Amino acid sequence: MPPDRLYRTEAIIMRRMDLGEADRIVTLYTRDYGKVKAVAKGVRKPTSRKAGHLELFTCVDVLIARGQSLDVLSQAEMIEAYQGLRTDLIHTVYASHFVELLDAFTEEGDASRPLFDLAGQGLSWLSQTKNLKLTARYYELHLLELVGYRPELFWCVIGGERIQPEDQFFSPIEGGVICPRCAEEHPRAYRISLNALKVLRYLQTHPFDAVEQLGISAPVQKEIERLLFETLGTILERRLKSAAFLRRLRRELAQAALDSSGPDDESG
Repeated sequence: MPPDRLYRTEAIIMRRMDLGEADRIVTLYTRDYGKVKAVAKGVRKPTSRKAGHLELFTCVDVLIARGQSLDVLSQAEMIEAYQGLRTDLIHTVYASHFVELLDAFTEEGDASRPLFDLAGQGLSWLSQTKNLKLTARYYELHLLELVGYRPELFWCVIGGERIQPEDQFFSPIEGGVICPRCAEEHPRAYRISLNALKVLRYLQTHPFDAVEQLGISAPVQKEIERLLFETLGTILERRLKSAAFLRRLRRELAQAALDSSGPDDESG
């Protein structure tokens, strides 16, 4: 933490929790000091000037005073609202997923400018892209890399030989691709198609602008999502709440679309 009593930094609003009748505890991921919890006093009062600057999934400039138990958020000014994240529930859930991952992989006080930059870029991508699924996979892969869990996609993680252009296996526990020969001794490894492996490699090694233009079939989208969700869950040793909610929401929306496009009930 900073030695000065007051410190100013940019921050992304990750979580909020009401405190008492008028206050709120805000969890921030800051550019310079990592994850910080601070109390925003009086922010829930109708006259509060800070309320509109402390919305979830926004980037703000904050002035914080160090406290004995909790720091105090003295000032807040909006830098980027990422308005596209509030157009519908799907965008909001994806933003929640991005922030949940950032929260899960960081500890209070551990600063990482690359993680802060990725989080801000990720929310910006989400607010503008039409390809939410691929954007999420890109963010997940690059977050894993920044926190030290880059999946190995080019060499067998067991035998060490270069992966050949054919269907392979993937082990979240081992952290990457396993060749068919070595997979015989790892029955818990998942099959991964050559197409899915190519997509993962492309996501891992290309900038987002190039990735966003990719056209990927629904089966491959589903395959890489499953592999990354399993990898994240294995590393964190728990299931992601946002991922589970997103899957349920998709099913409900798909069912609603089927119901609305069904045959009319009018008799001839």
